[in-house]
Amino acid sequence: MTRLFLVLAVLLLGTATPAAAAGTPDVDGYVRSYLDHTGLPGAAVAVTHGGDVVRVAGYGHDASGAPITASTRLPIASLSKSMTAFAVLQLVEAGRITLDEPVTRSLPGFRLADPRCARITVRMLLDQTSGMADSAFPDLRLPQPHTLAEAVERLRDAGLASEPGTEFHYHNPNYEVAARIVEVVAGQPFAEYLRTRLFAPLGMASSSTVDEPPAGTTGYVRAFGFEVPAAEPDWFTGGSHGVVTTAEDLAKWLAAQRDGGGVLSPASVALAHTPAPGRDYALGWGAYRPGQLSHNGEWFTHTAAQILLPDGYAVAVVADTGLALDNDAESLAQGLVTLLQGGSPEPALPAGVVADRILAALALLAVGLAVVGVRRAGRKPRRWRVVPPLLPLVPLAFLPQLLGVVFAGRRGTYSQVLYVWPALVVVLGVVAPAGLIVAAARVRALVGGTRSHDQEQSGTTRGDAQWASANRRSGSRSR
Repeated sequence: MTRLFLVLAVLLLGTATPAAAAGTPDVDGYVRSYLDHTGLPGAAVAVTHGGDVVRVAGYGHDASGAPITASTRLPIASLSKSMTAFAVLQLVEAGRITLDEPVTRSLPGFRLADPRCARITVRMLLDQTSGMADSAFPDLRLPQPHTLAEAVERLRDAGLASEPGTEFHYHNPNYEVAARIVEVVAGQPFAEYLRTRLFAPLGMASSSTVDEPPAGTTGYVRAFGFEVPAAEPDWFTGGSHGVVTTAEDLAKWLAAQRDGGGVLSPASVALAHTPAPGRDYALGWGAYRPGQLSHNGEWFTHTAAQILLPDGYAVAVVADTGLALDNDAESLAQGLVTLLQGGSPEPALPAGVVADRILAALALLAVGLAVVGVRRAGRKPRRWRVVPPLLPLVPLAFLPQLLGVVFAGRRGTYSQVLYVWPALVVVLGVVAPAGLIVAAARVRALVGGTRSHDQEQSGTTRGDAQWASANRRSGSRSR
């Protein structure tokens, strides 16, 4: 009997994956502690090592209250760019296009308002050096297209922020144009191409790409530390940030980054992962941290992150909180990287939550100061004291532009800012009117003080005139 148990033990150990045999990191423990500490409602995680799956799982719940599992379909936002780049590189390997040919060779109708667009190449689209930028073409603030063909057509009014090939500008339309090239050259819709030439061969059966968020897509936005359910707004996502997938499928995608997974050659994979000298963005992947290749993704209600490490580990995370000061998925993914490298990551409160608490305190302080300001408005009124309470109106008036500075030049609408930083909108919506009330009280005091002064001056003048008249009459009688 003892010998039988020994045989069974050997068989079990012999079937363990390398990661399991070496001791699997406590992925579940860390992710659950992150959710508990930060209040993140839910996340899906994929961790691989070489060709082995270390862990695929879902944690917490989505906005409907349903548990998130490894097979829950979630939007991965701009992680989609790396998949679009793979599709373009497939066409390069097939000899259908080259990376350094002008875009107009595949898309003769590609035109911008700036004639320098004729020098934009396919590579410039993928490494985001085309010269197109949000500063020259604020696509979020404009009417949204519904197809890739429309997305390319609307660029006829776009300018360029720099000479093609000289500067990096992260800009979603770069990848919309790249996806349209795939459509035209392959002769089939982009979504069908990805399904048949990328997802199916890799076994990613639950993955697809969409041009617009599916109806009913709901996640969360954070306000003052609370997670508030919110529906994803309508906007165009095709080619640049439209893939919807699962943790199970993301594990297969990460594994394909080793050698192409049979859909791309190892040389082309290396090309996608290697930035040009002096730059840190390759073809759908960034080398922003030493020893890492990564890319983040952000919808207004979901975030995502993927990271490749030189020791063969890879991590992908999708979280159901949206674009904000923090990317929850990135924070969680970086914590998992620390864990995989033998460290002990400690979850920290998102910077956005800390900032919201500070904003709440400032709002309460502003209301208190407004009450005091109104009560003291009549004491020694001065014209210059009308101006300071009006200053909060300035950031409120230019809020989308100011947020654009924070978020890499991406300028949206007021409704989109409400998704990104609702606490800031609420606080400015309280502080600005409070300041306006104080300013109005001070103007009223100034006007009232001026009238009283005029009346006093008028009374003094009349009194002086009466005194002078009396003196004249008295002098006349004396004579």
